[in-house]
Amino acid sequence: MGPTIRKLLVAFAASLLVSASPAHSGGRATAASDATPASPVIVIGFVGGFVRHDASIHSAVQVADHLQKAHPSGLFTEVLENHHRGQAYTEIIRNLDTDHNGSLSAEEKRSARIILYGHSWGASEAVTLARDLGRNGIPVLLTVQVDSVSKPRENDAVIPANVSEAANFYQLNGLVHGRRQIRAADPAHTHIIGNYRLDYKANPIECKQYPWYDRIFMKTHIEIECDPKVWKQVESLIESKISSQR
Repeated sequence: MGPTIRKLLVAFAASLLVSASPAHSGGRATAASDATPASPVIVIGFVGGFVRHDASIHSAVQVADHLQKAHPSGLFTEVLENHHRGQAYTEIIRNLDTDHNGSLSAEEKRSARIILYGHSWGASEAVTLARDLGRNGIPVLLTVQVDSVSKPRENDAVIPANVSEAANFYQLNGLVHGRRQIRAADPAHTHIIGNYRLDYKANPIECKQYPWYDRIFMKTHIEIECDPKVWKQVESLIESKISSQR
């Protein structure tokens, strides 16, 4: 056997030893197994009034359904009645606790990617939930309010400093109408995207699928709830935030 062939065989054997080395092959597996999985993007919506969380004629429910279908993985979406804020808080903490040790680390809190939205009392509940999360040092990417009506002992006008961005859609006609303006508790930390007014006296919307008493006594408040243009904007704002986290 010539010296050139012997050198090639030695080099080949050395390469086999390196590729089979436990330190080499096991290092990647250890790193992968030790890595803490990322929490999903969390989107929580609240319906207004006494609407059920699964009432599919309502736009807040439809938005969640669209989002879940568009993002079958890496996204946790839920719609709740506006008196179930405690349940929403528990679900958020469960999803953020990626190491399942029963408490949130500083890193788990920092990595939170939460979006909250709602209509009427549901919008008020979304802001109040954001405030609850802020007390625990948990950031919120976005809140969206649609014809927000403040619930007793809640403040839906001031967006807490743990919220990065907030938007408000409202109308001012009828017996029930939304908050005209939201503002940041700390403008250095929260950007108010806008307060957007809709006028349904000038541009009425038909909501034939809604109960007759809603269409009579809360006409314009219901019109903004079933206005597809408004909810396309809501969904677009949420989608933009989801995309920025990918």
